[in-house]
Amino acid sequence: MISAATSRRRVVRFAAVGIASTGLYLVIYVVTRSALGAQVSNLIALLVSAMANTVLNKRVTFEVAGRTSTRTHVQGLLVFALGAALTSGALSILHALVHDPGRVLEVAVLLAATALATVVRFVLFSRWIFRHSHAESGASDPGLSRSQPPTL
Repeated sequence: MISAATSRRRVVRFAAVGIASTGLYLVIYVVTRSALGAQVSNLIALLVSAMANTVLNKRVTFEVAGRTSTRTHVQGLLVFALGAALTSGALSILHALVHDPGRVLEVAVLLAATALATVVRFVLFSRWIFRHSHAESGASDPGLSRSQPPTL
């Protein structure tokens, strides 16, 4: 079990990484939206920002050093897929309800969906992928020790 102080530090670091990742996501989305459309831009922006987010959270939030295992990358891709489903679903619902919603409304809906995905991502990172930090577990990669996701 981790201390309350460690938990608070992780939440603050996770938030900082999340803010940076969201900024990266929004820049990529807005820059590519006109040329590629909403869904493709969303998926590209989400993939790039999720990859950066996972690496940063591994090192900064959960303080895990060393090479990342294939299992951890696969787990990260599963978390990415869940986030992609949430944001793509939100865009699909928006476009089903509003014929031409405009960029501001699209971005607002994406921010709301991303906020939900962020909560889910933190739970999955802390309880599944990076459940034990390198210092706590002594393992070279905590992704090697778990195979089942937590129940939400």
